[in-house]
Amino acid sequence: MLEVFIDAATAGSPQVSAVGVFIRGEGHLIKWSGYIGEMDNHTAEFTALVKGLELAKELTSGMVSVKSDSQVTVEAFERGFIKNPKFKPLLEQALQLSASFEYCFIKWIPDSQNRAADDLARKELRANKK
Repeated sequence: MLEVFIDAATAGSPQVSAVGVFIRGEGHLIKWSGYIGEMDNHTAEFTALVKGLELAKELTSGMVSVKSDSQVTVEAFERGFIKNPKFKPLLEQALQLSASFEYCFIKWIPDSQNRAADDLARKELRANKK
């Protein structure tokens, strides 16, 4: 099983964002981060989910456990639905990616248990803030 920890960091005016993905399991230990430009934090969290699933898809078709400290992202993924049309394309992309695994689930975790992904996102944001 792969554990995929995801997080986003957003700061400034205009709001700029970065995401971090930390993956462990099945002999893998992957740290990935990327600057994703101007967007609000919820959009950045959904973007982190999509990137985490894309990276996991490159590693396995088996079991994937996604962990996030974003309640909005976790609840939307679990329900397969979100009211805000702004997030629907990213949610649909995440759901489509999740179908490529034998089993894929998401779990909310507190910030204190998501430090690896958070650190990656924050470092990337600091490196790219103007």
